[in-house]
Amino acid sequence: MKVELVSVGTELLLGDIVNTNTAYLSKELAALGIGVYRQTTVGDNRERLLKTLETAFLENDTVIITGGLGPTDDDITKECAAEFFGRDFYFHEYSWVKILERLTRAGRTVITENNKKQALIPDGAIVLENFCGTAPGIIIEENNKRIILLPGPPREMRDMFEKSVKPYLEKFSNKKFISKYIRFYGIGESLLETKIKDIMDSQTNPTLALYAKTGEVLLRITASSDKESECEKLILEQLDVIESRVGEYIYLVGDESVSSTQTEMNSVVANLLVENNFTISIAESLTGGKITSMLVEKSGISNSLLEGIVCYSNESKVRTLGVKEESLEKYGAVSEKVAEEMVLGVANRLESDFAIATTGIAGPNSDESGKPVGLVYIGIYAFGEVSVKKCIFTGDRELIRYRTSIEALNEVRKIILKNL
Repeated sequence: MKVELVSVGTELLLGDIVNTNTAYLSKELAALGIGVYRQTTVGDNRERLLKTLETAFLENDTVIITGGLGPTDDDITKECAAEFFGRDFYFHEYSWVKILERLTRAGRTVITENNKKQALIPDGAIVLENFCGTAPGIIIEENNKRIILLPGPPREMRDMFEKSVKPYLEKFSNKKFISKYIRFYGIGESLLETKIKDIMDSQTNPTLALYAKTGEVLLRITASSDKESECEKLILEQLDVIESRVGEYIYLVGDESVSSTQTEMNSVVANLLVENNFTISIAESLTGGKITSMLVEKSGISNSLLEGIVCYSNESKVRTLGVKEESLEKYGAVSEKVAEEMVLGVANRLESDFAIATTGIAGPNSDESGKPVGLVYIGIYAFGEVSVKKCIFTGDRELIRYRTSIEALNEVRKIILKNL
């Protein structure tokens, strides 16, 4: 089976909506051993969509379309698919009953005539019930070709794919693809590639792919076989080799990838704190609460996170944390000495096992001290010992704050693992 994914919607072309559907579908199809040969986005235009279908079927036998199944005039996906295969429509009573039920539950007291459009089904098509919305999905088959129509809203699309489309597609593939994602911190993409270049150059099965992300590197290992157990075996063998080379930089191995703006470092550190009954306190100047917010994303962290203090002003550092005024005058707020006093101050308030303090210059301009933008000091308190790490980060204000947060969490992670 060769698949092209088509996303319909002018809002996608304008960038008003981020298209997450193709990433989800590509990954799910790969797990079924089904290759995606192209991804296309087209606006709400009949001629262009018909041309897209014509081009897609020159190289593929299956087209999966998301979007354009709504009740309005600009929702033309179903009409184009039916026209392409020369099908007329009939009114599907069951779908209409379900549409009415959902609209009524949503509080709609007036049902307009155009809502009936969603209950019109091409002759001979397979109808896929929508358990999360109103638009039913549709599969049209003809001469070993098929168009699969799915709703555009991600929640509706994913539920329908999992419950209806995935079982339908499984009969077309007897091969399994399984991926593991290795997350690295503290090593750049180019250096990582250098250290495992011979593995990358000789890859067959499993295959490897490197991705540079914000503050980290992601390595995907994908194995294929007729059996899932064989895929897992191949992946573990490759993982052992990689860990022997660059294991000190690995902070997580998992089944899921994340977007380029996300990291799993916060979850890893939060889990280590909770699972080992460690407590932590945080004092943030530069990061302004970002580290605390990252940890709070983890359910159950309340047992470990004692407090998070945003002490942006010098007055707050003195009154809340006990930072000495003479230290601020002599060394400045952005200094190793102040970071040390900040982290000791917050650790002693509630006698936590760990503490983090951040101070630095996020930009876009330096302060009156003339110290460079991106200069950061991270204070770490662990089991009675204090250390301060000096960093120079590049990027805009938000990126510097983000990288400082991840760097601080990684320092805590390393200390915990070293002491387990």
